[in-house]
Amino acid sequence: METLSRLVLGHRVLVVVFSLAAVLVGLASAALVAPKLTSDFPHSGVDAWEANQAIVESHSAGGEERPSVAVIVLPSGSNAADPDTARTVGKAFAALADTEDARTHSYADTEDPALLGDDGRTTAGLVYFGAAEDGSPPGGGLGEVPDRSPAIEETLLAELPAGSAVHATGLDALAPGEDAGGLNVPVKIAVTSLAAIVVLALVFRSGLAFLPFLIALVAIPLSFTGLLLFTLVGDVHTQAMTLLPLLGLGLAIDYALVLTTRWREELARGYAGDEAVHRSMATAGRSVLFSAGTVAIGLAVMLFLPVMFLRSLGAAGLLIAGASALVTLTLLPVLLARLGRSGGTTAAVPRADRGWAAWGKAVVRWRYPAALVTGGALAALCVLALDIDMGVPDSRDLAGSGPAHAGVVALDEAGIGRGVLTPVQVLVPAGTDADRVAADVAADPGVATALTGPPAADGSRMLEAVPTAETGTTEGVATIDRLVNLVPDEVMVGGYAAQNAELVAQTYGAFPWVLLMTALVTFVLLARAFRSLVLAIKAILCNLLSLGAVLGAMVVVWQWGIGTEALLGLEATGTVGQFVPITIFAFLYGLSMDYEVFILARMRESRDRGASTERAVIDGVARTGRLVTSAALILFFSFAAMASGGELDVAVFATGMGLGILIDATLVRGVLVPATVAMMGRWNWWLPGWAARLLRVEPAPLPKLQPPDRPRRGGDRAPATISAGSTTDVM
Repeated sequence: METLSRLVLGHRVLVVVFSLAAVLVGLASAALVAPKLTSDFPHSGVDAWEANQAIVESHSAGGEERPSVAVIVLPSGSNAADPDTARTVGKAFAALADTEDARTHSYADTEDPALLGDDGRTTAGLVYFGAAEDGSPPGGGLGEVPDRSPAIEETLLAELPAGSAVHATGLDALAPGEDAGGLNVPVKIAVTSLAAIVVLALVFRSGLAFLPFLIALVAIPLSFTGLLLFTLVGDVHTQAMTLLPLLGLGLAIDYALVLTTRWREELARGYAGDEAVHRSMATAGRSVLFSAGTVAIGLAVMLFLPVMFLRSLGAAGLLIAGASALVTLTLLPVLLARLGRSGGTTAAVPRADRGWAAWGKAVVRWRYPAALVTGGALAALCVLALDIDMGVPDSRDLAGSGPAHAGVVALDEAGIGRGVLTPVQVLVPAGTDADRVAADVAADPGVATALTGPPAADGSRMLEAVPTAETGTTEGVATIDRLVNLVPDEVMVGGYAAQNAELVAQTYGAFPWVLLMTALVTFVLLARAFRSLVLAIKAILCNLLSLGAVLGAMVVVWQWGIGTEALLGLEATGTVGQFVPITIFAFLYGLSMDYEVFILARMRESRDRGASTERAVIDGVARTGRLVTSAALILFFSFAAMASGGELDVAVFATGMGLGILIDATLVRGVLVPATVAMMGRWNWWLPGWAARLLRVEPAPLPKLQPPDRPRRGGDRAPATISAGSTTDVM
C-alpha cells in the first residue's frame, strides 16, 4: 500500500484531473444508461418460463401474469346455472374481453360446476389482461401491476341484472403494490445524503465531515460509467439506478471514514504532510483494500447464479464497491496530503473513546456469558430462518380487509374455494388431444377442475388447472410437481407459481457449493490479512451466523407480519420472495465482513505491538467502536430510504439489509466478535509454518501462555496503547 500511496502522491495533479473527468463522464453515463435498463429478464432453461412465453405468444395473455378473479353475486332468487342467466353472465364476460382486450374463463363458457357456488347465485371467472399499454409483459413483482379492479367491476355490472354485486380480487389485488406511496429515488438519495452528513459531522466535528461525502460524489458517477459499459455485454435491472447511489453513499463514505480517521491519528502522533498519508495507507488503506475484497467475494456469488437479473445486480454491486475503494485509495490520499500541508485540520482531535474502551473491558470480563447470550439469540433467529418461505403468497397472509378481501370472503362463503386465485396454466399444442389431457389433469387429487379454452390461431389450447389448495401452500406446490410429471412431454406447464417454484429450485440447488467456494476464498483472504487461521475461521462463522439471524428476522417481519405495517406502511405477504435471501446474502456477506476486518485489524496491530489478547481486544473495540457505529448508521439510512419507496420487492430486500446492518454492528461486532476473541486467547494469533508457506506470509508461532489482564477496580484506565491523556483519535 505504501507503493500505491507514493505513486498517487507523486502524480497528484493527474489524480485530481482524472477524478474530475470521471465525474463528468459518469454524469453523462447515468443519462445514457437509464434508457438501457430493463425489468424483463429471460430465464432461459427454465421450463415454466419457456411455457409462459409460449402461452403469451399463442394466447396473448396469461403466462407469468397472475389472473384477476371476478366474483359475481347475483340478486336473490337468481341462479347462475339457469340458461338465460348464464347467457347474461357470458355476455358480461365477453364485453370485458372486448373492451379490455382480455382472455376470460367463466361458468358461462365452461359450464364447470367448480366455478359455481353452493348458493347458485355466486360464480367466479378468470381474467387475464395481457401486455400493458406500453407493450411490456404482464408479469412483474407481486402487486406491482396496474389495478384493473375498477374496469372489471364497471364493465361486468353494466351487463348484469340489477342488484348484482361484483368483487374483483386476485393475488395482485390483495397484495400491497406500487400505489403504497413512499419516497421517490431523488428524495431517497437526498435523505440518505443528509443523514450521512449529520453522522459524519458528529464523528469529525469539523469541515472534514464533508470529505468522505465528497469521495462518494466521485465514486457514484464512476460506477455509472462502469454500468454503461456493462450494458454492452448484458442486460441491467432497473433497480440498479436506485442501488448504485444508495449503496455507493454507504460504501464510499465507510471507506473514506476509515482512512480519514486513521490519518487524524497519525497527525496526532506528530506525523505531517505526505508521511501521515503514507502511514495511514499502510494500515487503514490495507483494511479498505481487504474490505473491498470481501465485498467483491460476496457479490461475485451472484455472477455464478443461473438467473440473469441477479447477475446484473451483482455486477452493479461490484462496480460501486470497486469504484468506492478506487477513489478512496487514490483521490482521498491526495486531498488528505493537501489538507495536512495547508493546516486545514485545526479542529481539535477528540480524546480516546473511553466509553468504547469501557465497553470492551466489560465484554472481556464477561466474555463467556456475553458469547452465550448473544450467540443463543442469533442461533434462535437462525432456527426461525429454517421456516423461511420463498414461494407464492397465500391469500390468507395478504389483505385482511378491503374490496379484494371481500372477493375471497365471497369465494369462501359460496364454497368455490380460493384455489381459483392461483390456477396452473397448461398449454396443449396442436395435434395433442386436449380433452384427454384435461381429463388426466382433472383426475389429480389436488385439482378441483381443468377449464378448457378455445383453440388459438396456432391450434394450441389452454387448460386452467384450478387447484383445491392455493399454489402458495405446501399442497399446492406438490400439485404443480405432480402435473409436471403427469402431462406428456410436448405439453407445457406454466403460470406464476410453476415458474417461481422452478426458479427457486434452480437458484438454490447449487447454492451450497457456491457458499463453500465463497467461504474458502474468504478464508484465504482473511488468513493472509490477519496471519491467523483461527481469526479467519471465526470471522466466517460469525458472518454466517449473522446472515442466518437476518433471515430469521425476515421471517418475523414479512411472514409473521410483526411491525411491518407500522414501520413501512405495507402489509406482510407471508413470504420473503424467491430471490431475496440469496440477494441479501450476496450483499450483506461482504458489507458485514467490512466491520470484522476493521475490528480484527486493530486487534492484530495491538497484539503485534506486544499487548496481551485481552488488551488487544479492548484496544480494538475502543478504536473501532465509533467507526463501526457511524458506518453502520450511514448504511442503515441508505437501506431505510430504499425501503420507504412503497415497492414491495424493494422494501423486502431493503428491510433485510437494514436489519442485517443493525444486527451485525451491534450483537455480532459489538459483543460476539470481541467475546470470542477473548475466549480463544493465544490461539487467535497462531499461523503454523506450513499454512504460512501456502499463504505466502510470515508464520506466527503459537504464543506462550500469559496471565490474563484483569481490569482494575475503580477508575480503570484506558487500554495500554491508548494513554489516558492521549489526544489520539479513535476509529
